[in-house]
Amino acid sequence: MWLLSRFPLRAQWWLGTGVGELAYRLLRRRRHIAEVNIRLCFPELNDAEQNSLVRRAFHSNGIGILEIGLAWFRNPDSFLPYTRVHGLENLERALANGNGVLALGGHYSSIDLCGTLATRFIEADVMQRDHNNALLNAVMTRAREHHYGVALSAKDLRGLLRQLRAGRTVWYATDQDYGRKGTVFTPFFGVDAASITATSRIAERSGCSVLAFSHFRRSDSLGYDLYFHPALEHFPSGDDQADAMRINAIIEHEVRRHPEQYLWMHRRFKTRPGPQDPSPYLNGN
Repeated sequence: MWLLSRFPLRAQWWLGTGVGELAYRLLRRRRHIAEVNIRLCFPELNDAEQNSLVRRAFHSNGIGILEIGLAWFRNPDSFLPYTRVHGLENLERALANGNGVLALGGHYSSIDLCGTLATRFIEADVMQRDHNNALLNAVMTRAREHHYGVALSAKDLRGLLRQLRAGRTVWYATDQDYGRKGTVFTPFFGVDAASITATSRIAERSGCSVLAFSHFRRSDSLGYDLYFHPALEHFPSGDDQADAMRINAIIEHEVRRHPEQYLWMHRRFKTRPGPQDPSPYLNGN
């Protein structure tokens, strides 16, 4: 990864597309998961259009794999000429309340590099799920702590609240299936999805502002766009179902900007509303 990170950005995108094409051909189980997700979320597309989106999603996530090396082993300042930031005033306004900001992220394929790029414009901490491989986890954590203030474990709720109460901005993602505990079922692309309620609890206990943060590769030129959206008003509302639905709608809106840049290889609809309801992924290889 260190060696590959030496290549120019355009070469990274080209090589990453090749990595993604290889994964599309070889990782049949992951391809099946992506196919199911795309079929459920984009029923308006015909078969050829759905298949094209699946393939482009693999290409995009292949680029994302190489971008991990850029985030971990390159100086992000070298990519600032390729970076545009939108809505930074929204974050600055939200920070003025003094109770910190929960920056709701999503699993877009440029997640590592764009998160690192964001730290050139803001001070922020990050929540991460520890990697099963101890060496990769150590390298990942060291790299992130070099750019972010603190890299918090996804299970460290006390640490998260502490950072928010200190007036910090913390990146936090809610858009994966974490099982049945602490969730409600609300639509995501029109499909009931297990959606965590922890965001409402965190905002309630800390008094923090909550805003969406998204980021995408540009499709018309080489570069990245980072978006800080306005803080959510009247959040939490006291209704977990309504809050989770609102968050899902925001993430869905952002995914639709560049649907190929989302992590469709994750089993987002694995947990079903009824414990006996079959998973839509059962027939995959």
